Amino acid sequence: MIQLLFTLLSAEVGVVVVLLFKTPLRKLAILGLDRLKRGRGPVMVKTVAGTVLIVLASSVYSMAKIRSQSTEIGSLTPTDQVLMSRHLLESSLMGYSLFLALIIDRLHHYIRELRGLRKNMEAVMKQNRALEETKSGGSDELKSRDKDITNLNEQIKQLKLELEASTKEAKAAEANATALRKQSEGFLLEYDRLLEDNQNLRNQLQSIDLRLSQSDSKKNT
Repeated sequence: MIQLLFTLLSAEVGVVVVLLFKTPLRKLAILGLDRLKRGRGPVMVKTVAGTVLIVLASSVYSMAKIRSQSTEIGSLTPTDQVLMSRHLLESSLMGYSLFLALIIDRLHHYIRELRGLRKNMEAVMKQNRALEETKSGGSDELKSRDKDITNLNEQIKQLKLELEASTKEAKAAEANATALRKQSEGFLLEYDRLLEDNQNLRNQLQSIDLRLSQSDSKKNT
């Protein structure tokens, strides 16, 4: 389970990095996400996300149950410490995976929106240049064309404002993704430390079991 979550988290970090930088891989990633959002793709994604949420809730409930038992006993047993560390690691990985999936969805949305705004702006600017080049004739025609040019200029300003707002949102999403990637790197180090603590706790349990068995054998003799 933990290895699967680490693989999923690494894949999501890779997709985020690909979307952040303008490379040929970004086009492939966008095409893949476009196909994923068509047909049965959204249903599958929602099903997987719902399953992960259920497992996450189960892990959180297990941690709360272990906490309640420890308050009754007075302290955590070595076995409870191992189980607590495992549930904490699984829940953290699932939470990061869901957050990265949301970041990927938002980045894909902003990139598509920016492309659409740029295409609309280019079309409006071409119409504006065509009207300015063909500006001739009677005064009435000139007035109507001036109105068209004014309207087009207003549309260009509005599109520029929308483009700036979308660019700011995309930059904010990129900053969040970069910070999350740094957190995931630190989490890998924490995972190694937890594995070492887990091994130490197992060794302690084995030594305790050995002492108990030796004491039982002495009592029998």
